[in-house]
Amino acid sequence: MGSNTKAVLNYGDGKSVEFPVLGGTIGPEVLDIRSLYGKSGMFTYDPGFMSTASCQSKITYIDGDQGVLLYRGYPIEQLAANCDFLDTCYLLLKGELPTPAQKKEFVQAINQHTMVHEQMQFFMRGFRRDAHPMAVLTGLVGALSAFYHDALDINSLRDREISALRLIAKMPTLVAMSYKYSLGQPYFYPKNDLSYTANFMRMMFANPCEEYQLNDVLVRALDRIFILHADHEQNASTSTVRLCGSSGTNPFAAIAAGVACLWGPAHGGANEACLNMLQRLQIQGGVEKLGEFIAKVKDPASGARLMGFGHRVYKNYDPRAKLMRETCYEVLGELGLQDDPLFKLAMALEKVALEDDYFVSRKLYPNVDYYSGIVQKALGIPVAMFTGIFSLARTAGWIAQWQEMITDPEYKIGRPRQLYNGPARRDVPAMKPKAMPAAKEALATAH
Repeated sequence: MGSNTKAVLNYGDGKSVEFPVLGGTIGPEVLDIRSLYGKSGMFTYDPGFMSTASCQSKITYIDGDQGVLLYRGYPIEQLAANCDFLDTCYLLLKGELPTPAQKKEFVQAINQHTMVHEQMQFFMRGFRRDAHPMAVLTGLVGALSAFYHDALDINSLRDREISALRLIAKMPTLVAMSYKYSLGQPYFYPKNDLSYTANFMRMMFANPCEEYQLNDVLVRALDRIFILHADHEQNASTSTVRLCGSSGTNPFAAIAAGVACLWGPAHGGANEACLNMLQRLQIQGGVEKLGEFIAKVKDPASGARLMGFGHRVYKNYDPRAKLMRETCYEVLGELGLQDDPLFKLAMALEKVALEDDYFVSRKLYPNVDYYSGIVQKALGIPVAMFTGIFSLARTAGWIAQWQEMITDPEYKIGRPRQLYNGPARRDVPAMKPKAMPAAKEALATAH
């Protein structure tokens, strides 16, 4: 991490400040500006933190220019091809892929915590049936600290590990419960002889009237979605979890904050926004009207937005999108949906974006949200549940990031600075005394 390189900031009338330059394993070097305010009395200004490293981390690395995503050094392509989601969870939490013995022990530990307290059902009934599932999920995750308060000492390794297992194990149960509640259907208890993802799909889609038949292709597709969304470096929701957790709050509260942040359409709600766009296009004429829509997208004055294309970090093809595209075609083929009007529209829009120079020159490639939304729709997951699925997957990364922060010797409560441009100090003008109402005045005189 250390480096002999120094950077010098010259400012004012011949003043200067020297800063160490830190180097990580890979990626850009970093100016260590922690001493800036003390030495110069100045802050830095970086809206959106686009050039600011808020922490040191060993978990995830992204190279947006090259289209690289690594979990603990492993390329996402290899993990998605060779591992399942619980392998990935173990890797994020522990730093290494599990041995067969470690995997067996980890799965058993997860299975011990898949159920939620029965009183959570009564808590659920306080929500309207038509509440957005993310509103419900935010409340349920935060409420876990009221039901599982026996292991909330963040300074205890044992408590942190138990809380991590509980969150990863219970999130599928909570997401499925929020879905079943919205339908008015009975909840299904976990069935721990199934895999993590198969168990979730059964809790989501089974009903008491018939035996639920699992499809290995569909289970693997959803498992891949979980892997691809498990972590993504210091994004908005992860930074929210770290900032919330930096106050010393319990992990359930910190993860609930991450869920709330993920709900935003610019973040976890992007795949929901993408499917909504496709459905609007379908209503407006489908493939036949696609040319008109593309023309509007190219016209800045139209206000039309192309959802599911481009990415704030990736300036090349999103590596997750390549994998999700393969999965998308596998699922559509398995379900015989290649000729479904909505999916034909989605594939036609994909073709335009990959061939039209307007999009290619601007590197507006389809991103992971575009394909994952199509896959989830094909699996029968309603659009409103997309971000809940994302929350389920990202919980592993959030927990890994929270644990790393808690054990970092440089950890301190987050406190961003600001560039204040409001009014300077001013005095409150003298106020005239309020006139006393006639009735009160008469009463005061009488006394």
